[in-house]
Amino acid sequence: MAAFVGAMKLFLCWLLWLNTLSSLQGAKDFYEFRYPFIKRASSFASSSSFSSSNTDEASYDYIIVGGGTAGCPLAATLSQNFSVLLLERGGVPFSNANVSFLRNFHIALADTSPTSASQTFVSTDGVINARARVLGGGTCINAGFYTRANSDFIRRVGWDARLVNESYPWIEKQIVHQPKLAGWQDAVKDSLLDVGVSPYNGFTYDHIYGTKVGGTIFDRFGRRHTAAELLASAKPKMLNVLVYASVQKVLFDKTGKRPRAMAVIFKDENGNQHQAFLTNNRRSEVILSCGAIGTPQMLMLSGIGPKAELKKLNISMVLHNEFVGKGMADNPMNSVFVPTKRPVEQSLIQTVGITRMGVYIEASSGFGQSKDSIHCHHGISSAEIGQLSTIPPKQRTPEAIQAFLKRKQDLPHEAFKGGFILEKIARPLSTGHLNLVNTNIDDNPSVTFNYFGHPRDLQRCVHGIRTVAKVIQSDRFTNFTKCDKPTLEKLLNMSVPANINLIPKHTNDTKSLEQFCKDTVITIWHYHGGCLVGKVVNPDHKVLGTTRLRIVDGSTFSESPGTNPQGTVLMMGRQALN
Repeated sequence: MAAFVGAMKLFLCWLLWLNTLSSLQGAKDFYEFRYPFIKRASSFASSSSFSSSNTDEASYDYIIVGGGTAGCPLAATLSQNFSVLLLERGGVPFSNANVSFLRNFHIALADTSPTSASQTFVSTDGVINARARVLGGGTCINAGFYTRANSDFIRRVGWDARLVNESYPWIEKQIVHQPKLAGWQDAVKDSLLDVGVSPYNGFTYDHIYGTKVGGTIFDRFGRRHTAAELLASAKPKMLNVLVYASVQKVLFDKTGKRPRAMAVIFKDENGNQHQAFLTNNRRSEVILSCGAIGTPQMLMLSGIGPKAELKKLNISMVLHNEFVGKGMADNPMNSVFVPTKRPVEQSLIQTVGITRMGVYIEASSGFGQSKDSIHCHHGISSAEIGQLSTIPPKQRTPEAIQAFLKRKQDLPHEAFKGGFILEKIARPLSTGHLNLVNTNIDDNPSVTFNYFGHPRDLQRCVHGIRTVAKVIQSDRFTNFTKCDKPTLEKLLNMSVPANINLIPKHTNDTKSLEQFCKDTVITIWHYHGGCLVGKVVNPDHKVLGTTRLRIVDGSTFSESPGTNPQGTVLMMGRQALN
């Protein structure tokens, strides 16, 4: 009897231990994922074989591919009335310190590991770029600036102005803040006004000519608030979010007059394949929200795109459309490095000058002083903030590394106490294209933006650099930096090595502003296009020639709205299907 009692006690203790382990794992997952409807892709149960009938499969009214800037508000909105499956290839941002804190902005972009929230790609132009790989998308790795599009943009894309004006505040109340203006940003503001970028419009979300202070998704403690937090507004029982779910392609029923989207195939974090189906609800759709790089890539891998492109990679053609991947554009940015003789606090974009010449002037500062920096940082355009150090290891030749190290050694010590003033071209006329390299969705496609291919873009860049030089040379700014008024040639001399790209430099970079613009062009990640309205989608963003397939992201834009597109892409997710 005593032996039996002892055995029972041991058994109960074992059960208690198992329960404790389970509870601890559950608490860990809850902390990491925050919301109960977010789960790992491997938790999904589906048949491994395709069937034309989905009666035994998990089915949803809407399947959203891409849990990014548009995908998250879209999922939260649709879940109020429909069952929604949101599939995100990356992880969650909530417990990622590199995503969550402004002070680590540069480190997140410099992380080239397979699980990084940022995936590097280099365009054929030689400009190093990044795309998001995390729930919340670009809102997790960008500089945080928030602004609305102007009314002309809303009118050009044909959106309902009333609905747009109702949707922006829904975003702003949840994740947008008024910044505490940093000293660097305040000095830029005053200097912009001094050189004629006026009037001063104060703090506003509106896109207005002149100088203003915009919103930010960083709060006063420097914590980032991403699109993923908008999922808190979802109806939990109607939404399933799977992370580490890499969608391979969309499946179509081709028995009718037009291909009809019916399901998606995705792989989980263990490499196992799953299928998720749409319900027979007449409103059911697969919605692509993979961004300007991922969405045209997904369309082509699913069999929609230029016939020759698909044939080259033995992709079974569902629908020929020569315009998929065409009209790619990126707003070219050039920056001028400004040293100081005083420490400056870290700041990302807060102040912006909106000129009538089609140039935006912005600024960043202080990242050279981060104790957490993995190297010496010297501004938004430095290698560790998303440029040279984010080149894939195979492309880091000894010659490239040595040249970079020499350029850094040539920078004055003041570089590590300074910042950058940036000029960005609005509505560039130069466009390029996107092509598949292989059929692996995890690999980057080949992207060409054709920076400064149109002479008008180059003219505006020259005007922008001259405006930046005037700002830096103004009394307001030299009083702040405590440095002598620099000549334009000196500014360019310091800036050429600080703008890191893979474009060969020329000896006249500091003599010719045109050459400076072309040789030092970088990006601020506002690329767009590839699935343009009227070419790939109709005005309601439904994919032409198909049924039950729609695109909701910046790939449909022929221009980047406002000084920063994130506010409009967030709003787009809120109002797209209303």
